[in-house]
Amino acid sequence: MIKTGSTMMLDRAEPAHCTVCCCTLANKILMVLFMVLLIFATLFGNLVTLAVVVGTKHFHTSQGYLKASLAVADLAVGIFVVPLSVYAEVHLMVAESAPEWTSNNSQLVNFHPCNIIGPIFAGCTFVSITTIFLLTIERSIAVLRPLHKDSFITRKRTTILIFLSWVGSFFLAVSPMVFSSEIALEYNSCSRMCNYALGTIGEFPSQAWNILLLFPAFDFTLLGSTVVINIISLSSIRQHSKHRKTLAETEIQTTSNPTFSDIKAAKTIGTLTVAFTASFTPIAVFVVGNVLGNKWCNFSFFAFWILATNSCWNVIIYSVRDQKFRLCAHKLLMPSQRQNTIKT
Repeated sequence: MIKTGSTMMLDRAEPAHCTVCCCTLANKILMVLFMVLLIFATLFGNLVTLAVVVGTKHFHTSQGYLKASLAVADLAVGIFVVPLSVYAEVHLMVAESAPEWTSNNSQLVNFHPCNIIGPIFAGCTFVSITTIFLLTIERSIAVLRPLHKDSFITRKRTTILIFLSWVGSFFLAVSPMVFSSEIALEYNSCSRMCNYALGTIGEFPSQAWNILLLFPAFDFTLLGSTVVINIISLSSIRQHSKHRKTLAETEIQTTSNPTFSDIKAAKTIGTLTVAFTASFTPIAVFVVGNVLGNKWCNFSFFAFWILATNSCWNVIIYSVRDQKFRLCAHKLLMPSQRQNTIKT
């Protein structure tokens, strides 16, 4: 969230914002409980995903590597981002005063936790977007060019792309502080998270405006491309399904069509894209509106935490859409049942 220097000075002189989440003690307790449950759900779901991908040879593929990268990005949100918010809110309830660093931005104190947590949240969000984009490209090649899939999609190329996506995403996350001295980080009393903010200046400079708009521009460009590619892939799948039905009736077979597993995987990635787009759109709308001068305090809380909850959705989507993943996760979580099945 972005604020001018004069607005920030006014905020420090006033009580904390009475947002829909925090006006009463009951609301504060429910908010902290929600954050704690989100931590456990994020850690559990993504650790299961990593265990299945790493421990199952079937998932040692380019698609598996990308899913592991996505799980690591989501884990970072559960390990670093949400716990800081829990600490700040619990401290506020117990001590009846917020930690000192929550009242100042990162330019006014020697060490500010948001200098670390803010870029982690932004960087992991960008990693998630680029990874879903790469998953979409990988599946589209498997669907549209099945005979060339193995030559185009290799684990070495995928590993290089994953590395570049992490480096590029975190460079983009720290670029506001690198390229503009007016931009800082703060623990925002509306979103209850570490957000980008203006430092000690009194008016909004055009340079900072341009830099902060890079975020929604980058995100919407990748997400828009991902949606278009998914539409093309799903349209192709529909045509292949009709073609297969025709071939089955005439008892003619062909090897140029995508396999059933490729089609299922493409549909799973399409579901991931829809889920992430739905969770990210409120943030993009908020950033653009905030840059244009709208505060939207209550909306910012819901926008940021809807995005944070996306970190625990992926394992649910895999379990529902991918039967092999579901079976491997079931065996991992219930080994005794697996042994009893083998004995019988």
